[in-house]
Amino acid sequence: MTTNYRIEHDFLGEKEIPNTAYYGVQTLRALENFNITGITNAQEPQLIRALAFVKKAAALANRDLGVLDPKIAEAIVFACDKLIAGEYQSQFVTDLIQGGAGTSVNMNANEVIANIGLEYLGHEKGQYEYLHPNNHVNFSQSTNDVYPTAIMMALHLKLEIYLAALSALQEAFAKKGNEFKEVLKMGRTQLQDAVPMTLGQEFSSFASTLGEDIHRFRDAQEKLCECNMGGTAIGTSINAPEGYPELCTKYLAEISALPITLAPDLIEASSDMGTYVQVSGSLKRNAIKISKICNDLRLLSSGPRTGLNEIKLPPMQPGSSIMPGKVNPVIPEVVNQTCFYVIGADMTITMAAEAGQLQLNVMEPVIAFSLFTSINYLTNAVITLRTKCVEGITANEEKSEQMVMNSIGIVTALNPIVGYETAASIAKEALATGKSIHAIVVDERKLITQEKWEEIYSFENMVHPVFINDKEAGSDRK
Repeated sequence: MTTNYRIEHDFLGEKEIPNTAYYGVQTLRALENFNITGITNAQEPQLIRALAFVKKAAALANRDLGVLDPKIAEAIVFACDKLIAGEYQSQFVTDLIQGGAGTSVNMNANEVIANIGLEYLGHEKGQYEYLHPNNHVNFSQSTNDVYPTAIMMALHLKLEIYLAALSALQEAFAKKGNEFKEVLKMGRTQLQDAVPMTLGQEFSSFASTLGEDIHRFRDAQEKLCECNMGGTAIGTSINAPEGYPELCTKYLAEISALPITLAPDLIEASSDMGTYVQVSGSLKRNAIKISKICNDLRLLSSGPRTGLNEIKLPPMQPGSSIMPGKVNPVIPEVVNQTCFYVIGADMTITMAAEAGQLQLNVMEPVIAFSLFTSINYLTNAVITLRTKCVEGITANEEKSEQMVMNSIGIVTALNPIVGYETAASIAKEALATGKSIHAIVVDERKLITQEKWEEIYSFENMVHPVFINDKEAGSDRK
């Protein structure tokens, strides 16, 4: 009688494994034990690729060192290449958050690779006497060097995807900066009128601040390329043949096309979470900046009739179930909320990194989960912000210029000419009477001529001010 399952065992006992499954008994135990997030490793293809890179490099190094049969190594390499190509992803079923410091993830990979390799060799799944998950696929390895190495490689690959999205957003802001370079507006500090600028300068500054973060991420990516492969359990290289750490790392760099290097201190590298903290800090910094930009976009588009209304965001959906005609800034709002998640995840990573004891940090799975989800969500948010908001922003030029010329803030440009006290009295009178600065300074007090006014308040001088002192303007003062 044919059954639809096979029997596998570990030292805790036997389990029935579906015949269709390429994972085995230890993966099944993890599946039963860790039902936390509902987000499995199958949803992180870069992690699966990274695990396959590691296992392939290990097999080749073991083969070259004469400790692994070349035919078995060939089967492992075949299986790893299938995973690298994106096949069998559904077999990575364990939850991203789990106990065991990543052991379940490592064994999930070991079992899937072993069973793919067994079929390559002409055997049935589960016939581990021919190709064993622990004895062969995991040879010269431990979860404690495989898992962190794969996590860091996956993060490097995911950051590359995120940086492409972030660079596109930076470029979109830069294009708007050029488009709006002649749109005069009022700058504001503490939500009060400050001095004139252009909308283009404001949007260009958004591009510049994102560019700074791109450089920070590149620095973090370099740190992600230092691995502890060959350190095995705690960094002492127990069960690994001489020369294995260096050879495995060499293969890993070749296979992945990443500049992977071997950590100088494998014991330190096996317990240190500093690189994760640095990556998370870069994500937090970036999320804070993006959220601040979204706050500005919401303020600048507020109104339309009772707010600033200097820019118009693309209308994406009706904004109220009761107020007809209302359109909300829903895209900046959703990006704000995504950024809040990333900022909160940084605290999770901070606490988890601190919670390690002695030679291993068992909290690494929640660090990986937090970093993976933060990058995933922020990537989606950045793409959404660019395509559904920034690229469609238009300027309300007349409203912006009108607010500048009616502002009290433009009196600041007169400080070098009339002095602070006089300028303050002008501002006070304008506030009290509603008169324009021009009317008080030129028409009534005749402190400067119309020609001097036009010089000081020309478009070019308002956005790229040249110092005009009292001596220069002396002949014009009355």
